[in-house]
Amino acid sequence: MTGEFKRDQNYLPDRITADGRDGWPVEAGRYRLVIARACPWANRAAIVRRLLGLEDALSLGLCGPTHDERSWTFDLDPGGRDPVLGIERLQEAFFRRDPDYPRGITVPAIVDRPSGQVVTNDFKQMTLDLSGEWREHQREGAPELYPEPLRDEIDDVSEKVFRDVNNGVYQAGFATTQEAYEQAYRALFDRLDWLSDRLAGQRYLVGDTITEADVRLFPTLVRFDAVYHGHFKCNRQKLSEMPVLWAYTRDLFQTPGFGDTIDFEQIKEHYYVVHRTVNPTGIVPLGPDPSGWLTAHGREELGGRPFGDGTPPGPPPPGERVPPLG
Repeated sequence: MTGEFKRDQNYLPDRITADGRDGWPVEAGRYRLVIARACPWANRAAIVRRLLGLEDALSLGLCGPTHDERSWTFDLDPGGRDPVLGIERLQEAFFRRDPDYPRGITVPAIVDRPSGQVVTNDFKQMTLDLSGEWREHQREGAPELYPEPLRDEIDDVSEKVFRDVNNGVYQAGFATTQEAYEQAYRALFDRLDWLSDRLAGQRYLVGDTITEADVRLFPTLVRFDAVYHGHFKCNRQKLSEMPVLWAYTRDLFQTPGFGDTIDFEQIKEHYYVVHRTVNPTGIVPLGPDPSGWLTAHGREELGGRPFGDGTPPGPPPPGERVPPLG
């Protein structure tokens, strides 16, 4: 269709595995996960790392919320360099892997510290491998986010969520024709209605515990009112006007490992400053008021066990804490 946004989904395919079959064995301290708080795809990896308690095994590099056409940058760090990798731009780690790397420089990315090379930026596989391949380094009480009996259902729900919601908001926001925009808009809200119906009688998307499916949906919903409703013209309703999804997302936000990865100011700065074709002035809105995220949600009445037989993660390490709401 003319004017339709098409996402490049070709990522570095290598995997970090327990048996090292791609040449990248799981080793505590060897790799660095690079994210940006602003990015919803990176947000998934940050959540899974927190839930599984991998902070000591897999260090975290934080890019700033804005970037140019070349790369995400480490402008939050002293001197504008990542203190572990010693680089100013994530692009440098991609070029160490391939000096002629032809694609976008994306987060999340996992970098091999000894060589300085990016190993993978495949965000879909990355979180599954943190769950499955990094078990030796997970905390005691880590939840099972991708349980074998539920994988087919998790995969099915996750694919629908990716197509119509995670990527759907971008298809609406970056559409360059009315027809493409309206198609994406309708698919998005049809899927949100479907999700609302599904979640009206159950606390989580699949089964009675948090799974990979919830981790994949949350980053889009938590950004909805701050960014997608206005900036991407996804304005049939705000999330806060969809009672089931608003309560569901607040439930997750208030669950350790989710809300403590969210920095609304960085999220807004990224979208409104970087996307000059959508927001030419670069003005960042002051609202919405974030205090509602901490209000009662009532989802406990539906039962469910957030961490299954596991336990909540502890507080984030001091250097990884986000600003309190206010």
